[in-house]
Amino acid sequence: MQEFLQQLVNGITWGSIYALIALGYTMVYGILRLINFAHGDVYMVGAFAAYFAARLVGAPGPVSLIGAVLVLLIAMGSCALLGVAIERGAYKPLRKSPRLTALITAIGVSLLLENLGIIVFGPDPKFFPQIVTSRQMELVSGVVVGRHQIIVLAVSVLLMLLLQLIVLKTKIGKAMRAVSFNKQAASLMGISTDNVITFTFAIGSALAAAAGVLVALSNPKIDPLMGIMPGIKAFVAAVLGGIGNIPGAMLGGLIMGIAEVMVVGYVSSTYRDAIAFALLIVILLVKPTGLLGTGMAEKV
Repeated sequence: MQEFLQQLVNGITWGSIYALIALGYTMVYGILRLINFAHGDVYMVGAFAAYFAARLVGAPGPVSLIGAVLVLLIAMGSCALLGVAIERGAYKPLRKSPRLTALITAIGVSLLLENLGIIVFGPDPKFFPQIVTSRQMELVSGVVVGRHQIIVLAVSVLLMLLLQLIVLKTKIGKAMRAVSFNKQAASLMGISTDNVITFTFAIGSALAAAAGVLVALSNPKIDPLMGIMPGIKAFVAAVLGGIGNIPGAMLGGLIMGIAEVMVVGYVSSTYRDAIAFALLIVILLVKPTGLLGTGMAEKV
């Protein structure tokens, strides 16, 4: 039981990371019906932006709380701008093109970011500075939780609540829901669909950057290809929860993280990545719209 609870804590921590990345996939799909395969690479850029920002606030070595928050905000702001640039430069010109064209473009943008990362940051992994000292505490008898895990959970929950607040309680959030429901009707009602789409890319990219920073805290080795597998798993998490559904992305991320950690803990680390594709196959066979999805299946 003790081991199970320990694995559960670890799984929820990883799951919150997947949920943050999956939110970007699901929001963009909900608005544009586009699977943005470059999203995992935005997560990588977020980690590197934090890597350089950490040095501005005194790393290597622990920094103040304000410094750590500043690192997170710089990474999120940088990737929000990157998301806007990707949308305006790559996807907006293809708004009226066949969906397959946009999908191929997304793959191209992903490869572009990965290769630019290798050129700019170098092919060798870099070690993210430990801006927060590691410490462990006992949660209940025998179940240990690290300070980094607490930070990951706290920041993830805070950002997800903030996103829900924006979507449900603000004017831009209402516009996002309207565009997601019917883009043409929203446009006829005076909503600037272009601005809504741009905002969606910005906020989704900022969340991916936050996930990159949180992962770098726990696993300090970062490299230009670090976004490939987490991006795929987060996409599977979005499909699992019901792509286009924000609570579904959160749920899918948590399930993905817990399933992955349980497989590693009780079966073998060899199947760590295979569980994502197994879940994808099962959900597509049993409930193609995802656990919380209700829309019609889309051909992409």
